[in-house]
Amino acid sequence: MKNIFIILFICCTFSNVKAIESRIIHNIGNEIITNIDIKREFKYLVALNNSLKELSKEKILNISNESIIREKIKKIEILKNFKEIKLDDDYYNVLLKNIYSRLNIESINEFELYLKDYDLTINDIKTKITIDALWNELIIQKYKAQISINENEIRKDILMNSKIQSKEYQLSEIIFEVENKEEIEKKYKEIVKSINEIGFENTAATYSFSDSAKIGGDIGWINENSLNDNIKTNINSLEVEGITKPIVLSNGVLILKLINIKKLDTTVDIENELKKVINYERNRQLNQYSKIYYNKIKKNLDFNG
Repeated sequence: MKNIFIILFICCTFSNVKAIESRIIHNIGNEIITNIDIKREFKYLVALNNSLKELSKEKILNISNESIIREKIKKIEILKNFKEIKLDDDYYNVLLKNIYSRLNIESINEFELYLKDYDLTINDIKTKITIDALWNELIIQKYKAQISINENEIRKDILMNSKIQSKEYQLSEIIFEVENKEEIEKKYKEIVKSINEIGFENTAATYSFSDSAKIGGDIGWINENSLNDNIKTNINSLEVEGITKPIVLSNGVLILKLINIKKLDTTVDIENELKKVINYERNRQLNQYSKIYYNKIKKNLDFNG
């Protein structure tokens, strides 16, 4: 109920920009979140995922509220482990280009103009990119010893498929949490209902805890050799635009949407494909540990509001 009043308050102030005064909405550890922070997050999320415009303002504000809470909690933990919130310029530029390329924007100058329409600057984006990147680095540092990847088995699978026609899938994801296995089907039906009403991208922004939620769950093109047998089996049974049944992971439940599919007739570059598969599997496992670690630190923080 408290969250409803928070969102209603922000929504009222949001409608009259000139009347907005900064009000503290949340206290998290030594960080605060104001109504202005949530408003800025609103603009950021809509800029990255235009389909959010289809939702009501109240719904987007609720998503924005949860998103900025996650960012602040990550920032608190990052500052305990890094001297400063800063990235190497070359690495930052690569990450920035990944963002605007996904929006079909060709240059940084064009991206700056695009952001002006949302009252945002490159510095706003830089801060968020940096926090996300350092959080991922932190998770790697803490859990790299627990990442299990059988490179020989992956290489074997790639070799078996290297000279025959293979497939690439364009996918989007939703990863959601449940308290127990009995809740999976109920939650899945709730999410499917939401997909039918507001679309997959907006449902991902609403329900998914994966980082891809910010961009509507989009994970791009994935070669079938990058997928484990369980996921591959689920996808192979889909038509384009179809969604999988719930796929149980170690830290949540996965739903995939098949956006498109293409067949490849060329011989696979073994080493390049091996790198892509290992990277995909590594990121998949790290995403699981990320959620585990996030829940752990959130539980131990003083949270008011």
